[in-house]
Amino acid sequence: MPRILIQGATCVLPDETVVANVLLDGTTLASIDAPRTSRCDEVVDATGLHLIPGVIDDQVHFREPGLTHKEDLHTGSLACARGGVTTYLEMPNTNPSTVTQERLEEKLSLAASKSVVNYGFYVGATLDNLEDLKKASRTPGIKIFIGSSTGNMLVDDQDVLEQIFAETSLPICAHCEDEMTVRENARKLGNALSISDHSRIRDRAAAVISAKRAVDLAHRHGHRFHLLHASTAEEVEILKDHRDRITGEACPHHLFFHVGDYERLGALVQMNPSLKTEADNRALWEGLLCGAIQVVATDHAPHTLEEKKRPYPESPSGLPAVENSLALLLNQVNLGRCTISQVVSWMCDAPARVWDLVGKGRIQEGYDADLVLVDLGREARVENRDQLTKSGWSPWHGEVLTGWPVSTWVMGTRVFESGRVNPQARGREAVFDHGRGGFWKA
Repeated sequence: MPRILIQGATCVLPDETVVANVLLDGTTLASIDAPRTSRCDEVVDATGLHLIPGVIDDQVHFREPGLTHKEDLHTGSLACARGGVTTYLEMPNTNPSTVTQERLEEKLSLAASKSVVNYGFYVGATLDNLEDLKKASRTPGIKIFIGSSTGNMLVDDQDVLEQIFAETSLPICAHCEDEMTVRENARKLGNALSISDHSRIRDRAAAVISAKRAVDLAHRHGHRFHLLHASTAEEVEILKDHRDRITGEACPHHLFFHVGDYERLGALVQMNPSLKTEADNRALWEGLLCGAIQVVATDHAPHTLEEKKRPYPESPSGLPAVENSLALLLNQVNLGRCTISQVVSWMCDAPARVWDLVGKGRIQEGYDADLVLVDLGREARVENRDQLTKSGWSPWHGEVLTGWPVSTWVMGTRVFESGRVNPQARGREAVFDHGRGGFWKA
């Protein structure tokens, strides 16, 4: 593989931001202080641009197998490359579900043949697959749906949850919405429903009750736990009070949209957990800025526009985001809400440490050459027609953002440049070293 010298970039390192020359030697970051005369096969002039580690999105749904009319591992990875995401961790609620080692390895083999960026896959919990969870390998961890899911993946039986937290060793993450609360809210509202009722059915109580339950399980059993897609101010307080083994994340839709956006966007912003209030948006940002929330991930969950246009509650929950998530956060850097170093922490370094990813998340000698050049001054409009996700739309359609990725390298290979993704490129299976102990031990 070629040696590439990226000259004059403003490099966002773990502890500082410096102008440097970065040398890639094959798949490895060989030097972050390379002489301009270094032997190389290609020189990239990055003057005026920022070089950051590749984004790690630890929560995506790429719909393969079973629902590939919405997305697949190839199209989802194309969107990742354009958006600066060099590694994704994909959720198990496909059809069939990824609930055994055999199913997980089938997905790994499929991704090896078609994913443009790096990949990993969670193993999903069911009511009766404890032995599979105990033996699972080559995975970031266990995903539990403590709330509605597809197939047989709803796990809200307390005895089963106790067993999973007590008897497994992999890190656990969970979708936390209390199923009894959701069902009772739906019963009270009856059948004459509108899209705004989605946030009344999946209300803040459903999220908070379930989050408290999961955190309690993690503490009592001494188990690492990651709270996915926090959506309420109360969950931020829970995360503030419980550190050591507990981490959490926020998603762009919960940071930028609220219940007032149903009138404008309808089911395009129908999500599980549901949108909450502007006050919750602010609380989630405060949680990120104070360190109570460590990760920003997308929960990229695409559906076709035709599916989204169905009358509620027939409309499905979920939206596409990997293509625009980094730009959305870089836009906030330009608005003064956060720094680029904080964005790198939330989207690159923290997810690598939460999930024990080897060689990812930092610009550091010896790490994998997963990198993104970003132009903080570039202004562009999000357009449905430009989206590479198979679903072909974005809830941010029409918004002008400042700060965009302009080049993406995956394991030393440039997969995105000048607006074009190389569809022939192939990422690699992510490697996990769970002996590291996670975010708080790294």
